[in-house]
Formats: sequence, C-alpha cells, structure tokens
Amino acid sequence: MALQLSFGEASATGPRAENQDAIRVVTPAPALAASKGFLFALADGVSQCADGGLAARATLQALALDYYATPETWAVAQSLDRLLVAHNRWLQANGGGQPLLTTLTALVLRGRRFTLAHVGDCRAYRCLDGEIERLSEDHVWEQPGMQHVLKRAMGLDQHLVVDYLEGELREGERFLLVSDGVWSTLGDQGIHSMLKDESDPAAACRALVSAAHLAGSQDNASAVLVDVQSLPDNDLADTLAQLKHWPLPPRLRDGQNFEGWQVERLLAESRQSLVYRVRDNQSRRWLLKTLPASRHDEEQAGPALLLEEWFLRRVAGRNFAEAHPLPQRQHLYYVQREHQGQTLAEHLRLSGPLGLPEWLELAPRLLKALGMLHRRNLLHRDIKPENLLWCDDGELRVLDFGLAYCPGLSRDEAHALPGTPSFIAPEAFSGGKPSAQQDIYAAGVTLYYLLTGHYPYGEIEAFQHPRFGKPTAPSRYRPDIPTWLDDCLLRAVAVSPGERFETAEEWLLALEQGERQTLSLRPRPLLEREPLKVWRTVALVSLLLNLSLLVLLLK
Repeated sequence: MALQLSFGEASATGPRAENQDAIRVVTPAPALAASKGFLFALADGVSQCADGGLAARATLQALALDYYATPETWAVAQSLDRLLVAHNRWLQANGGGQPLLTTLTALVLRGRRFTLAHVGDCRAYRCLDGEIERLSEDHVWEQPGMQHVLKRAMGLDQHLVVDYLEGELREGERFLLVSDGVWSTLGDQGIHSMLKDESDPAAACRALVSAAHLAGSQDNASAVLVDVQSLPDNDLADTLAQLKHWPLPPRLRDGQNFEGWQVERLLAESRQSLVYRVRDNQSRRWLLKTLPASRHDEEQAGPALLLEEWFLRRVAGRNFAEAHPLPQRQHLYYVQREHQGQTLAEHLRLSGPLGLPEWLELAPRLLKALGMLHRRNLLHRDIKPENLLWCDDGELRVLDFGLAYCPGLSRDEAHALPGTPSFIAPEAFSGGKPSAQQDIYAAGVTLYYLLTGHYPYGEIEAFQHPRFGKPTAPSRYRPDIPTWLDDCLLRAVAVSPGERFETAEEWLLALEQGERQTLSLRPRPLLEREPLKVWRTVALVSLLLNLSLLVLLLK
C-alpha cells in the first residue's frame, strides 16, 4: 500500500499591490513518489529586494525540477541541500546588482518519514490528537523593532545555512505551512483553533488566509495543509535504522520448497553469508542470499543485507544482476538472478592474462558500469576480478554489493578498511573517506592485473600497512602494450587521488581515443621498442667493420 495523502492550498494578495508568495505542490507518479516522495513548498519573496516574487517563484521551480532529478540513492536532505545551495548562487548572481531574496519552507513526505527544509520566517506546524507543534524556527533578529528583519534567507548570504528536520510520520496527523502574513496575525493558538474547526484541507487553508486579512494582516497570506491518511509498508530507504528484522531462514536442504522457491543446493558459505541456488515456478535459476545463524545477534547484519538488495534495485541494468521483488517474503534474505558465465578471476586462473583484444573489449564495459554506479551516488568498494562475471551472453556484470556505500545512507565506520588489500587505494589506508577515486583505483589495479598477472605495487597482504612508491609500468610485463595504454593504467593507479582520472567517463574517453590513435598510427620504430638490442647490433656491426679495416691495412 502506498502513502495516502489529502491536501489543500490557498494564497491571497491582501492589501499589497502584488502577491510575492509562491506555493508548489508535486504529487508524482507512484513509482517516483515511492522513491523520491511528495513535495510541498511555500516561499515568501522579500519585497525590499529586486523582485521578491521572481525569487520565490524561481526558487520553487528549481526545487520541483531539480529535486526529482537527483539520484534515488541520495538521502532527501542531501538532495535538497545540493540543489538549494546551487540555487542560492543563482539568486545572488541574477539580481542585476540587487539581491533576489526569498524565504523557503519545504516538506517532503516519502514512505513513512518526513523531511523539512526551512530558511526564513515562514512556519511549519504538525498537528495530531488535538495538539499543535511548531517545527520551524523564525530566522529573524530578536532585537526590538527588528522582529521582521531576516538574518537568513535564500540569496542573502554566499554560504546558505538551511535547517533540516526529519522524523517518522504518524497516521492521521496534519502538516501546515504558512507565510508570516498568516501566523503573525493569528498566532499559534488561533491557527490551531481554526484547524480543529475545519477538517477539509482546502477549506482550512482558505479560512486561514481569509481570517488573517480580516484580522488586519497587511502582507500576502498563504497556507498549505497536508493530511496523512494512511501509511505504506516499511520502505527500506527510510527505515533501515529502525528495521525490525525478519527471522533468519532455517538451514535449507537440497530439494526443499522454501517460500515458493525450490532449493537446488548450497553454493557458497562463509562467515558473512550463505548463498543457495534456487528455482522459481518457471524453473528459472536464481541465487538466494541470507545470513548464517552465527550473525543472528549482529545489530547491523540484517539492515546491511537488505541495503545490499536495495542497491541492486537502484542500479538495475545489463551490467548488474536483477533483484527479485519478493512480495511475500517472510524471512531475512533476498534473491537475485543467476547469470551463467565465468568470473575474471576464474578466467585468469584457467587461461592466464587476457589478450589485448579481449582486454580492450572488457575494459570499457567495466568503466561504463562503474560510471553508472557513481552517477547513482553509489560506491562499490570491492572491484576485483572475483566480482566481475564474464557472462555467456557476452556481458560483463559487476557482482557483490556487500561492501557498497551510499553517502548519507550507509553507516560510516571509523577505521574501517573494506575490500581486498591489493585493490584498496593508498588514501584508504590513511583513513580517507570512501570516494569514487577509490573505485577508480580498484578498477585500475583490476585491469592492470588482468593484463599482466601482476599488481602495480606488488601484492599487499591483510593487516599490512603498505608504502606506495612508483608503480611498475605494465609494459614491463607485456611488451605488446602501446604507450598510451601504459599511461592510462599508470594514471588510474596513481598514489595521489588528484592524479587519477576524475571520473570513469573521463577514463573511458581516454581509452577510446587511445584505440583510435593506435589504429591511425604506424607501428612504433624498432629503436623505440627495443633500444638495447638496436644499439648492441650497431656496436657489433661497427666493431666488425673496424676489424675488417684493420685486417686490410695489415695486408
């Protein structure tokens, strides 16, 4: 069941010549509402600036468009803050020498949670069971005579500071957003009294606006009221921190029927997880992943497993495994499609390093997958040959999101060093925060290793704190590697993150340009490819000539 809301809005100019308030309500399609939520926003343009009405309308337009364009894996507050900071710069730059100023109070309701963003002197209230609670603070100066002078607003300062508040939704509660033209005249108790008398949201908003002007308000008056009618089932993105774990499945037996899945056999067992091969009612193969009984009491084990599933859903595409929707799940596990193929680690063990044509086919696929992850604000943190499946259908798929990280959603663990040591970036050993540059480094080591069978800095053992010097050029192990490819790989595994490719897309472009350059150039001269042999041959020929001349002179 989806989140069910009813809402109303009203705005009136009053005695002013122009209405500089603006209201924006966005109720998107169900899929987008589930992932990004419903948006309700109120802005009050500052009349003393260049154009307060323009500032208010432009701010709500940018908010509505840009918020729904942010990745689903971004936390609501993170998405709002990114776009509001950017729009604050726009307001400062487009006032024609005068400030474009507006207040803003925005409410996002997603799943079973709400997020409030507030700057200025509009107000947000929350009402339930006959009680009213003010959620926002008025950003005005408290000195006598300055109670209506803003100390915070959109466009006012170079560094925007927005108040954020998050919490759980409650069925039957109401959220009210009002401009200062309403609350400064009616007061909290007057507002509460009118809300108790009117159950219809639209009628309540009209009553509030009308009452404010009848009571003598000289300002524009606006109100938005949202009633929470019913709540959806728990949404993973919103409730991971409060997740009540399903029980772990019992140890599954070969041939057992478990929640509609036919268990074939246990494929993998480790301290971290159990993976079974199962079939659905159409005999298609899937992989069921759950936790071993030894992890039952680990507080974060269950949320981490479900977060891994959620990541898979958010990166749906041909470079990743498909996650099953599992509408009737009753235990703690998730199911993903099993693709037939061979990991690159298995290929390396059986067939040795990749040939250059094979490598040039696979490398762009890895970089495209990595770019897709990063655009969705996800870091894999365990890129290595064991987690890259070369499928029978020709695709390269990235596996195992057990260590994946989403800023603002994943837990930050101090001194954590996830991944395989030889593929971990140097800055991570020094306590650096997870970043896309670390994934690029791991991809660089992976592609280097697949081509040469060696590591650029040598193999790094667990619990070792390595020192990174100068990486060995891959052409030392593979003389057939062109110079441009040498440079690409060495740049990807540079010790300093600033010296690496900034994005996977930049690296992909360098790879494509290098291939075109190789096709358009003649083969490298022998002197460039084998300088030692050339000079030895020249020296030998010179010596023979000198000896021949000496013999002729002696005759």
